[in-house]
Amino acid sequence: MSGTFASAHASGAHWADITRSCLAQLGPVGRENAQGSAALGFVYVTDHLANDMEAIVDRLRLATGIENWVGTVGIAIAGQTARAPAEEYIDEPAVSLMVGHFPPDGFRLLEPEPGGMGSRLRALKPWRQARHPAVALVHADPRNPQLPNLMQQLSDEAGLYLLGGLSSSRGALPQVAGRVGENGLSGALFAGEVSMVTGLSQGCSPIGPSHVITRAEDNIVMEIDGRPALDVFCEEIGEVLARDLRKVAGFIFAALPIAGCDTGDYLVRNLTGIDSGKGWISIAAEVAPGDTILFTRRDRSTALADLERMLERLKQRIDRPVRGGVYVSCIARGPNLFGLDATETRLIAQHLGQFPLTGFFANGEISHDRIYAYTGVLTLFL
Repeated sequence: MSGTFASAHASGAHWADITRSCLAQLGPVGRENAQGSAALGFVYVTDHLANDMEAIVDRLRLATGIENWVGTVGIAIAGQTARAPAEEYIDEPAVSLMVGHFPPDGFRLLEPEPGGMGSRLRALKPWRQARHPAVALVHADPRNPQLPNLMQQLSDEAGLYLLGGLSSSRGALPQVAGRVGENGLSGALFAGEVSMVTGLSQGCSPIGPSHVITRAEDNIVMEIDGRPALDVFCEEIGEVLARDLRKVAGFIFAALPIAGCDTGDYLVRNLTGIDSGKGWISIAAEVAPGDTILFTRRDRSTALADLERMLERLKQRIDRPVRGGVYVSCIARGPNLFGLDATETRLIAQHLGQFPLTGFFANGEISHDRIYAYTGVLTLFL
């Protein structure tokens, strides 16, 4: 599918100056491919500019002539152009943009409504029946208690494979999809003819085999394999850590393997408590007897190794040049794990080549119908 993608990113003191710099980098993208294509813009801002999102989008519409934009806020964001290396911005005002051209009627926006998904899906039904969308790039508000249900509706009722992430911010949490709003799930649905590939990189690696939870209540794991949960946990993490369990915070995590997944994916969840007297552990997820659990560790080397494996697998699946990409990584990765030299996004270029790319560091990553943690989700337009 032919069509131009372009990207830009910049930081500065004021949203207007930053936006002006990005527009200068983009050039006249809003007028390119005007015949026979539909333009969509992607915009991510750091949380320093969360309250300026509406003004930024208005300026982008006016300057480019592109009406449709999707995006959100992140504590950190990333950007890469077709000619310059990637940059990651954290704790400074910054904007990352990408503009892509798609087939006529090749996408539809899902506006950021805090309520249910039913009316929005009904409004899109004629287009869905005609264009058979398979993928949606979405952004979600982590404060919305209905988020799992909203994601399930999109996945089950609309048959969509979801990609994206949860907004991250130390203040406001705006999303844009046609309009700017909060508290909802929003994004863009892409027609079946839009060629896309995606990959997920786990940020943690298993330190032992899978086990079966044999006694549990809510988020408390009491027994694993018929033994006190803490005994199994201590065996897995080793004698040094077991002697001082305070050291496991931020390093050791629980993981829940996804039933029926042929790629071995698992959902990483924080350990939230240890009861040494009872031999129980608690995790940031509800579990039940019969569930599978394993334990993982997170460190820089294992996360980088898994990212490189994911990129090489994607490389084998790509049969044409990459036109553009969106990378959503966990805020606990990126600058917080790999440092300030844009390690993740520059690795993408090393393995897949230099192409327009934008993205943000999320409060949770979305792949299929699940919310992950400590992962990286890369979406490529071909």
